[in-house]
Amino acid sequence: MDLSYSSEQIALQEAVRRFCDKNYNFLLRNKILQGSEGREPNHWKLFAELGWLGAGLPEDVGGSGGSAIEVSILTEAFGRALVVEPFIPCAVLAAQVVNAGASAEQRRDLLGPLVGGELMLAFAHGETQAGGRPQYVATRAVQRADGQYVLDGEKTVVLGGPFAEKFVVSARTAGDSGDRDGISLFLVSMDSAGITRKNYRLVDGTRASDLVLDQVVLPPYALLGQAGGAIDAIELAIDHAATAACAEACGAMDSVLWLTRDYLKTRNQYGATLNTYQALQHRMADMLVESEMSRSMLFNALNAMQQDDADARRKGVSASKVLIGQRGQFVGSNAIQLHGGMGVTEEYIIGHYFKRLVTIGAQFGHTDYHLERFGSFA
Repeated sequence: MDLSYSSEQIALQEAVRRFCDKNYNFLLRNKILQGSEGREPNHWKLFAELGWLGAGLPEDVGGSGGSAIEVSILTEAFGRALVVEPFIPCAVLAAQVVNAGASAEQRRDLLGPLVGGELMLAFAHGETQAGGRPQYVATRAVQRADGQYVLDGEKTVVLGGPFAEKFVVSARTAGDSGDRDGISLFLVSMDSAGITRKNYRLVDGTRASDLVLDQVVLPPYALLGQAGGAIDAIELAIDHAATAACAEACGAMDSVLWLTRDYLKTRNQYGATLNTYQALQHRMADMLVESEMSRSMLFNALNAMQQDDADARRKGVSASKVLIGQRGQFVGSNAIQLHGGMGVTEEYIIGHYFKRLVTIGAQFGHTDYHLERFGSFA
């Protein structure tokens, strides 16, 4: 795998870093998070104008024809700046499940507006009893004699849910709850009768939703793609999102290292700055090693996403997600310890990086799930 960026990718990296430098600082981020909406609509509009919402989508649906590499360039920069817009949930996870699971006409109808910033779409898939397993779906969709579907069930921790106008909902049209076969995708509007949304904040301050689907009646055309065969599209979309999250974590770790280094160089204790103490130098060296190892595993995930073999993709992404999730928490927790009591205050940014790294570790398949999946290929 060629690890060097093309000229177009370098230009993308420079553009997104300029955006973050200009539009994001700690005070502005907190203001956005504490606002009633939890995001900045003008930022999302700018993402669309710059083509970022379609960075990983094919050109026939309005995307730029990029890959997971272009998406990782964006999310790494977002991780450095702690960007709060729901880019991965909406422009990666939801977009990729539609791209992989819907018909050609449905892809154009949904992804075109999404890329243009006109549609906020979220993927409602997780359930309380799933334990992170993507094949576990208890929500049911029963087709009536008139061809319409009736959905019943609950979805939890729907990332990007508070902002979504429409949801891609996974529901079982056949089989038992844990079967791989029998899972279908449906497009559900937020204004549909029988759908209830409860919004809340995650530990890092970003927003998510729980959905209750109570006898939600959908027309036959609400079914996306073929009935009962959505599991491969679901797993592919989750792998796309997990890889993007790995890049975000690497960006966050880079910022944590620089912030901690600067703090140790300026904080004076017992007549000397903290960076002169050998024990703390060793701690910083350990953090740097783990951060660099994480970046190597990010390249592993990006390489896996280029493979045609689904098992090779799954194995590579799971290995990277486990290691980066663990290393991210190591780097973040050590940064807090090196900052002392200051590191756990809401008024200082280092604790917010740690919260984001912890949240990333739990999203798009937690450590236990990815360890189990990786082990299945041994």
